[in-house]
Amino acid sequence: MRNVSCLAALVASLMLAPVSSGIAAGTKAHRLVIQVDQNDPAVMNLALNNATNVIEYYRAKGEDVDLDVVTYGPGLHMLRADTSPVRDRIKSLKDFAFPSRVQFSACNNTKENMEKKEGHAIPVLSEAVVVPSGVVRLMELQEAGWSYLRP
Repeated sequence: MRNVSCLAALVASLMLAPVSSGIAAGTKAHRLVIQVDQNDPAVMNLALNNATNVIEYYRAKGEDVDLDVVTYGPGLHMLRADTSPVRDRIKSLKDFAFPSRVQFSACNNTKENMEKKEGHAIPVLSEAVVVPSGVVRLMELQEAGWSYLRP
């Protein structure tokens, strides 16, 4: 009988505990994908400002948010280690975001095309994740219910 009472207390406490990702039970997950397809520091900075504002908004509410900044075409320069005009802001945002999550996705199709054109390997920032296709990444995240923003 004592084991049953302990088990019931454990189950009850688990039901009251928050679920994974720091989001309370019943709260909608917040997920935003941001597209950057221009080699324009103003657009890159606007994307980073948007991401920062979203993180701050949900942090003030005690909620987390997942963000993915997807770069392709000329926008890949945002995540290139040799040409990024915003590399310091990217590092700062990754550090600032916790416990929310920010991913910076670099399009491999664009990277390979740039490598062919320039004749050398294109280094990406250590904060970046190379994805097979930036456009497909955008599609798949939107199909999975992520909100979309193009600054």
